[in-house]
Amino acid sequence: MNRLFVDTSAWYAFFDAKDPSHSQVSALLREWAGRILTTDYVFDEIITLVRYRAGHALAVRTGEALRQGGSCLIATAEPCDLEEAWVVFKREASQKLSFTDCVSFAVMRRLKLSLAAALDDDFRRAGFTALPMS
Repeated sequence: MNRLFVDTSAWYAFFDAKDPSHSQVSALLREWAGRILTTDYVFDEIITLVRYRAGHALAVRTGEALRQGGSCLIATAEPCDLEEAWVVFKREASQKLSFTDCVSFAVMRRLKLSLAAALDDDFRRAGFTALPMS
């Protein structure tokens, strides 16, 4: 089964119809024929981002859509993921990676995922294939 990891940037574009990448990301996620995954860290980050940019009500709707939608699995970061993420975070000072990105990379490696829906180059630089491709 094809599996796609979804990063905060892609979730935000999906949930915000005004985002310039909304239609491209929406098409990717709606047409994806496989499992969609994210992490508890990304869940926290997207809910917080939506809360501050669009308000509490939309943040709750976003959270409910992710939690209740059977199409998305929220993977919990394990202690081994946090350790790996911390090593990468300390080492990659020049990349300006968020700790959440480092956790995402660790979880993706543990779960043997290669594809990520992400709108920045961080996932590509970390060795993953990032979609949608421009």
